[in-house]
Amino acid sequence: MNLLIDVGNTETVVGVCHDGSDTIEASWRITTTVRRTSDELRLVLVGLLRSDGIEMERIDRAVIGSVVPGITDLLPRALSRAGIERVFIVENRTPLPIRLEVDEPRTVGPDRVVNTLAASHLFGRDTLVVDLGTANTFDLITGDGAFRGGVIAPGLGAGHEWLSKRTAKLPTVEFRRPERVIGRRTESCLESGIFFSAIDAIDGIVRRMKEEWEGDPLHVVATGGYAGLVAESSETIVEVVPHLTLLGLEIAGRHMAKTGHDQLP
Repeated sequence: MNLLIDVGNTETVVGVCHDGSDTIEASWRITTTVRRTSDELRLVLVGLLRSDGIEMERIDRAVIGSVVPGITDLLPRALSRAGIERVFIVENRTPLPIRLEVDEPRTVGPDRVVNTLAASHLFGRDTLVVDLGTANTFDLITGDGAFRGGVIAPGLGAGHEWLSKRTAKLPTVEFRRPERVIGRRTESCLESGIFFSAIDAIDGIVRRMKEEWEGDPLHVVATGGYAGLVAESSETIVEVVPHLTLLGLEIAGRHMAKTGHDQLP
């Protein structure tokens, strides 16, 4: 089995996958912002796998995509102490069967790199990937594996956090789909405003990108923890692949191992 680690600014998603498979067997989310030593990271990772009955001895290699340099530096040490020596780190300069056709390819995050790889592998058509995380990213990916740019927008929690900081009396509410748009209480007004403003912003950006796109009709895919919830109310998202980024890491690791790419940059 392979261990896949997607380190985001707020959360880190960990998954396992059988070598050569496009199915994530199990996955977990942990908080990225908690300061941990390499020993603590090792214990967390070992504990997550054991919670599903998976021992570290079953892991053949680990593949990491990280936008947090401090965590990127600690993970190989933590994995080595856990008994995993084959560690691959995916970056925008990693030789992969995709192309970064943008003005500054060295600024493209590894999450967008592996999303491009996964989308071209899974769909083989022009695709718009909507990745719902700390930031919402909208990535234009051609069927032959070219990343053509996109949009980076505030994440789904941005409006909620702003209201919490700026208003003393407004309560904290959950991000969920309310039963109706017009609220009758302060909580339901907040739920409606936060949820539907996020949905309409996502649909609005997707529509504008589709109008501007000069290629084939775009297949719109959502990924990330909120993908299913958002897709239920979205008018533009047609498919949900919750673990697209982890699948991209698996495909990247497969390619790097096959081509003999150096495990650590």
